[in-house]
Amino acid sequence: MEAGDGAAEDEWLLESLRLYEALHTFELQAPTRVIEWARGSRVCVAGYGHSGGNEILQLLPPPTLQVKETQGLCPERDFKVECGGFSNRPVYSLKHVPDTSLLVTSGPPDSSLQVWQVSAEDSDVIKSVGAIPTENGTGQPWAKIATTSARAPWVLHGSTLNSVQITEVESKKNVYKAASRNSEELSNVAFLDCNTLLICCAKGQLCLADIRQPQSPLEAASVPSAPCGERWCMGVGRGPQGSDSSSHPVARLSSGGQLTLTDVRKTSESLASAKCKVSSPSSSAEFLCISWAPALEGCVAVSGFDGTVRVYETQSWDSSGREAEPLFVHKGHAFSGLDGSEGPPLVTVHTWHPQKPRTLLSAASDGSLHVWDWVQSHGGCG
Repeated sequence: MEAGDGAAEDEWLLESLRLYEALHTFELQAPTRVIEWARGSRVCVAGYGHSGGNEILQLLPPPTLQVKETQGLCPERDFKVECGGFSNRPVYSLKHVPDTSLLVTSGPPDSSLQVWQVSAEDSDVIKSVGAIPTENGTGQPWAKIATTSARAPWVLHGSTLNSVQITEVESKKNVYKAASRNSEELSNVAFLDCNTLLICCAKGQLCLADIRQPQSPLEAASVPSAPCGERWCMGVGRGPQGSDSSSHPVARLSSGGQLTLTDVRKTSESLASAKCKVSSPSSSAEFLCISWAPALEGCVAVSGFDGTVRVYETQSWDSSGREAEPLFVHKGHAFSGLDGSEGPPLVTVHTWHPQKPRTLLSAASDGSLHVWDWVQSHGGCG
């Protein structure tokens, strides 16, 4: 670190006593760009290096994530490795198949998928149980994936709009293939329910698909007033309690820090917009991430620009697109070390705890993994 960074870290640690209900840190052997909740509140992470031998690990979270009582600031290595395996390719996306012990991963150099079995309790191995090849997948970007078990263990996957499909994980049978000639690159895919899919293109367009109508072409709804040349990602939330089950708020984030809120029932219209203050736009948008809090209404978290995770309360946003003030900023990764390149570590991914309202997990390019819960008085959510 540069001179003065130690003092800044000490200041942040002292500030943490006031800002956080709980803060846990863990150092992985290699950085991860995936944090996925699995069965029994386990957490899965995986390496994304291109030299092979990337670990896929299932971790037992620290006790404070499994009980109601908080335990304050805790020392490092509160996570425990429960089981693991090795992937000979980078893991850019990892999804647990609900109600099963299966994991699905994707990553370069093509759009194929890998299927993994988390072994029984008497084994500590995550083993490969097959692959899902894709038609004309060689040379295509890595596949974006989502999973469901509403009807059967399914995986939704695709790297471009004309390659979107659903495959039954165990039989490898094709269940659905989208009707589209558009080769627009994708940034995210999601199941809204067992029949409805939402797809976000890298340029920000949204597409809604119904698998009961496989011949209907995917129609892309563009981002209102979207700056040209920026890359986008999306996060899909749940509607307010008591609202129509088809109501899903969608937040989109651009590499320039633009934030747009949409309802899936009217994907061509913007409900509200804002600007996320970032030190510098994300040139590659490689780690761009936005997600809705599952247990707090109207809260989103944003990362991928620097070593921070910012939490925003969206209910005060309007159509002006003005700069939004974050409710809370987690700065811990910026002080956790260097990743071997110039500058501080970059947050690679974050995710919310499914039940604990203000608890998030975040990881950075230096291999740091943090679990944090901010004090409620420092934010309006909750």
